Amino acid sequence: MPFMQEHDGECLSGVRGDGGAAAVATAVLLHGAGHAGKERLLPLLDEFVAHGCRALAFDFSGHGESSGDLAELSLRRRFEQAVAVIDAHVPGDGPLVLVGFSMSGQTVADLARHYGERVAALGLCAPAVYAGEAWGVPFGRGDGEFSEIIRRPDSWRHSPAPAALRAYEGRAVLAVPGTDAVIPPEVTEVVQEALTCRSQFTRLELPYAEHQLARWLCDHADDRRELVAALLTDLGDRGWTATRGWVAKQLPEGRSVVDSGFLSGGWSSQMRRLTLDDDTELVLRSFVKPFFRRHAPGLLGREASILTLLAGTDGVPAPEPVAVDATAEHCDHPSLLMSRLPGRVRVDDEDLERRLDLLAAQLVRIHRVVPEERPRTYQAWTWPQKVQGVTGPLWERAVDVIRRDPPPYEGCFLHRDFHPGNVLFTGVGPALRISGVVDWVETSWGPADLDVAHCSTALALLHGPEHGLAFRQRYEAHGGRRLADGPDHLYWRLLDALAYCPDAAKLAGPWRELGRTDLTPQALGGRLEAYVRELVERYG
Repeated sequence: MPFMQEHDGECLSGVRGDGGAAAVATAVLLHGAGHAGKERLLPLLDEFVAHGCRALAFDFSGHGESSGDLAELSLRRRFEQAVAVIDAHVPGDGPLVLVGFSMSGQTVADLARHYGERVAALGLCAPAVYAGEAWGVPFGRGDGEFSEIIRRPDSWRHSPAPAALRAYEGRAVLAVPGTDAVIPPEVTEVVQEALTCRSQFTRLELPYAEHQLARWLCDHADDRRELVAALLTDLGDRGWTATRGWVAKQLPEGRSVVDSGFLSGGWSSQMRRLTLDDDTELVLRSFVKPFFRRHAPGLLGREASILTLLAGTDGVPAPEPVAVDATAEHCDHPSLLMSRLPGRVRVDDEDLERRLDLLAAQLVRIHRVVPEERPRTYQAWTWPQKVQGVTGPLWERAVDVIRRDPPPYEGCFLHRDFHPGNVLFTGVGPALRISGVVDWVETSWGPADLDVAHCSTALALLHGPEHGLAFRQRYEAHGGRRLADGPDHLYWRLLDALAYCPDAAKLAGPWRELGRTDLTPQALGGRLEAYVRELVERYG
């Protein structure tokens, strides 16, 4: 059914389909830039209607059958026009499924922030995002201010869209073409990183498609149906129906979950607090990112077995496992359910010296664990060919250090990802204590130097190179295992530090969520370089 919507002096041409009185949501389909329009979206609209949804699509001003001059359109006007259409044609406060192509990736992010919990699902198809300064600037004819901003290298990194997508907690599908000559792969990666923070995320690969996904979906019914089915899966439960059902079966008889919320500080997985009706608290860990989902059977299976081992170990406070579904046989995503430990992650500077001593003493106790069965041998997280984004004599020398074969070592039980972000503290001052050590998915067998190196790198980035350099002495002062000397120790230190090239800023994202907004890419890059220089001078 066609409609016309007046807004801000423009007449916007649209089409809507009625899914019936029992329609579960309204799908809003937003076309891209250039010569795009609603016509290519009509088969997708019909697919949503066939799945029991209301659906609508319209031409932004300057496109298709709408009035206006495309040169006068802007990202801001796109957002305002979409709001006007939605508010006029979507019933009351009904749930929304927002689907955006290319430029409308930014518009969908803007709408998700605006409509909040009304948004039940997001579909981003080869999405673009834009610098905040471009939002109100008219598009012009290709040679104006808007074009100058978006052509500036990496200007998209200053887009507000990723922050909006990181906060989104509903269903999300990212459709990615096999070949995209328009959207840089770095943009797609940033969008994916943002969506996997909190949403029930699915990545839909379309290996034979190119950037114009609206045209592709118009011509390929099977892919169209797959996209719609993925967006509408468990829609009323924000995409977590299977996981909720699995969790309910793991609880003691008569118990139920009465509240839940996201826990800050995670990077590889989503962490949720679950509160039961007797005030008991559990933690649900779910692997949503595609890389970690692929490796979840090994990671979560290993963590569950390690937590079982540590349940009878003094001096290493770790969660108790409740249940695991490492292959997502029963859950929406691979998941581990475990007890919640008291305390919180500390990345501030208060009580820093005391915390560093506690970290060193805790790592010594971890290295004293003697398992009946050794965990897997450690895996290196970088190698010379992987180190990117740094140049110059210092970095060349550092990379040369890790070209050699690993030095001989006496192995021990390693946490393998021990750093302040995986340690919980309670109390302050003299009462400060470590109450928990979490994230045991990487537990390995290898040199104690490697755990010392990993924590040292994190301390150098968080609190300054001097704290990373001094952590070895703290560890040894608490009776730690014998560490290598000279070039051998340098090898382990740099094997860890160089793994942060070029990802230091990305890995520090959880620290910024915890209040360390001073950890900018520039600050982290400077600290890492200073730390590596001191390591080379001290041990090289």
